Amino acid sequence: MSAEATNPATPGPITPAAQRRRGRPRIDLRRLGRAALLGPAARDRLPDAIAHVAEAHRAHHPDADLDPLRRAYVLAESSHRGQMRKSGEPYITHPLAVTLILAELGAETTTLTASLLHDTVEDTEVTLDQVRAEFGEEVRYLVDGVTKLEKVDYGAAAEPETFRKMLVATGSDVRVMSIKLADRLHNMRTLGVMRPEKQERIAKVTKDVLIPLAERLGVQALKTELEDLVFAILRPEEYARTRELVLENSSRADDPLAEIAEEVRGVLREAGLQAEVQIRPRHFVSVHRVSRKRGEMRGADFGRLLVLVNEDADCYGVLGELHTCLTPVVSEFKDFIAVPKFNLYQSLHTAVARSDGQVAEVLIRTHQMHKVAEAGVIALGNPYAAPEAPSAEEQGDGARAADEERADPTRPGWLSRLLDWQEAAPDPDTFWSTLREDLAQDREITVFRPDGGTLGLPAGASCIDAAYAQYGEDAHACIGARVNGRLARLSTVLSDGDTVQLLMGQDPASEPSREWLEHAHTPVARIAITRWLAAHPASVAPSEAPAATRRPAADGPAARPAAADVVVDRPGATVRLAGCCTPVPPDAITGFPVRGGVVTVHRVECAAVGRMKEAGRAEAGVRWGDTGECRVTLYAESFGRPHLLADLTEAIALEGVAIVSATVEPPSQQRVRHTYTLELPDAAHLPALMRAMRDVPGVFDVSRAQPQSATP
Repeated sequence: MSAEATNPATPGPITPAAQRRRGRPRIDLRRLGRAALLGPAARDRLPDAIAHVAEAHRAHHPDADLDPLRRAYVLAESSHRGQMRKSGEPYITHPLAVTLILAELGAETTTLTASLLHDTVEDTEVTLDQVRAEFGEEVRYLVDGVTKLEKVDYGAAAEPETFRKMLVATGSDVRVMSIKLADRLHNMRTLGVMRPEKQERIAKVTKDVLIPLAERLGVQALKTELEDLVFAILRPEEYARTRELVLENSSRADDPLAEIAEEVRGVLREAGLQAEVQIRPRHFVSVHRVSRKRGEMRGADFGRLLVLVNEDADCYGVLGELHTCLTPVVSEFKDFIAVPKFNLYQSLHTAVARSDGQVAEVLIRTHQMHKVAEAGVIALGNPYAAPEAPSAEEQGDGARAADEERADPTRPGWLSRLLDWQEAAPDPDTFWSTLREDLAQDREITVFRPDGGTLGLPAGASCIDAAYAQYGEDAHACIGARVNGRLARLSTVLSDGDTVQLLMGQDPASEPSREWLEHAHTPVARIAITRWLAAHPASVAPSEAPAATRRPAADGPAARPAAADVVVDRPGATVRLAGCCTPVPPDAITGFPVRGGVVTVHRVECAAVGRMKEAGRAEAGVRWGDTGECRVTLYAESFGRPHLLADLTEAIALEGVAIVSATVEPPSQQRVRHTYTLELPDAAHLPALMRAMRDVPGVFDVSRAQPQSATP
């Protein structure tokens, strides 16, 4: 009985996994188990039980040394001999199946060796020292990493700690996670022997954590099969309906997708483009999603066309021909070659329509892109080994040796972030909830720092998230940001390719606001802010400041200063400087007589001047005399932070300027507006005063007041 047959949810002969392995006979684990019981083979030949593993491995790595696999199998088989799985098969069938999964995805020899041994240290007398002595430090490290993941039960209370350990182990080498994912896939295939409640519990954990992790690692082949197996267990009725839809479509006499595929082949042949056109049936979860989105399913909805070419440029050549010769659905176009997904996925996505309304989705990629799309980081091989030279076959096909410029799969950016915040998570529940929340993010953006560095963030991240990603808990002192050279609120959501300059306060007492939690998108930011707020419950964040704060001068509001510095062409007239625009030398000024022999002096650009002229009011000639003390109203625009009012007040006082009054408006979107009425001993000192106020950390602008609704 095959592994698939033990799971009642497996859809039989039409499984997408079976279609992907077309051409290779289905593995009979019972037969492998019997071969295992026969004992190890002679030293100079490969045991029959791992012949399928060797065949799959050599398909990806023709020159691979199979001796480590032979020795690993001999050790694993002898160590597990006598142990049985709950399904009744010899236990050795499990590491064999896990290793075969990885071999078919193109894993390198070290990963396969560790996979064969992944349960030996946990379940047998084999020690890590023995593994190191026989297979080297690298294999020992991988086996140890997988072993650590198995030391805690998958009970509800244990899940957070289990996956915390998983992340720590994966942080040093993603091959640990690759083995774990293949291990879970085989266990899910054979889950039918367990009680329904245990099936559901394991399926739920797989859905919440392992499937998103497979997506993050780009291992689509594992992810899609895991999705189908989980779908069958957690939503059996919907699974049954979806399976029926697939069966009905497979029995149709006509196949619109095949017809469109042949049309595409003809277009590419005429254009002289060498390309392989395949039909990729959708897996069950994908069919279910499409049926919910589009309602009635049509023939072309049950799969997609895959066009494989040799060079990147050919991808765009194929796209141009399809859009020229067929009817494109423009809204479906996406370019993941120019902008790859966070999990290394690259492909062009488009869709073409027939006259009868059938629409076929088309994926266009190179052979190397397809390899990475299916196997993700597994396809990138050993991150510590020198790049392999391309095989003669690859050179003949003209394929590029993409391994020469491969990204290091050891620490993807998203994984580094997870490792950072898992250490800071205050308790398992917080860790578990933030892990699931972070894994739900399916797109990543890259933003640039002014120094040329980059930050990888999930889509939807704000400047607050960028601050904590760059500075950790030092981001508590962040007071603002510039996005693409312009001042921006900390709550500003960033877009892919933005340049972000974070403005840090110099005050060591700077602190985050509770309002920041509303705009923090990443776990590292939310955890850091929450921890700080919990440790400082008495602190008043900027968003919690009083609605308005007034700071009068020590002796109360002062009388308006004498206006002896303004000369009026009306003998005996009293001069009053308008409060609406607070003119000071060397402002251009004009005057208007009012009751009581008073002349009100305005700046010529004041809005009140235009209204009075329109009303026919006569002007009085005025000019500046000797400069002296004057009163002026200034607006200071700042980012919210503690102690800012005190710092501004100190800066003003150091300039020898008296504060008549100060008003702070309620914070809005991290911005605060201060209004100061000031008495200067010399009007010529105003520019220096405004510079001193701008130099206060957190202040980004200081301007003269000129209300538009002013009246004389």
